[in-house]
Amino acid sequence: MHKKLILQLSTACLGMFLFGFALVPLYDVFCEITGLNGKVDLVESKKKYHAGVDETRLIKVQFIANRNENMPWKFSAQNKEVVLHPGANGQAIFYVKNTTQREMIGQAIVSVSPSASAKYFHKTQCFCFERQALKAGQEESIGVVFSIDPDIPEEITKMTLSYTFFDITDAIAER
Repeated sequence: MHKKLILQLSTACLGMFLFGFALVPLYDVFCEITGLNGKVDLVESKKKYHAGVDETRLIKVQFIANRNENMPWKFSAQNKEVVLHPGANGQAIFYVKNTTQREMIGQAIVSVSPSASAKYFHKTQCFCFERQALKAGQEESIGVVFSIDPDIPEEITKMTLSYTFFDITDAIAER
């Protein structure tokens, strides 16, 4: 009886372990199919593109600033949109303020839509690369410098970058 129970529990644990590994590729496939959560490929983003500027086209890049429901900071995009030629550098500035009475650490995560445009969006500098530690009441202007690969398909004329700030203060303190 005990051997059968141990075998069943071991099988269940192994199944849960394998399911956990399968979640990441399943999530990636789900995002690719639905177009949700366009992720920026950080390996591709670090490449230097020297294809030149395509002055025959313009791409509109819109910026959205969000906060996770547990993040009490103020966060907004000072530039609501930027229009630039593929291959040219663009910049956007965001405003962030810690509205609490304690020091906090935040981390921003970016999502690009349409998801097909994510691999053509290249960040060279971004506040999302680093954690943002702000003292009580502190405010900052933070930015992102980027370019769009000239190889972006002709049908993509507009992109939206959505940044969401998360409170990671407690997660950092637990380490």
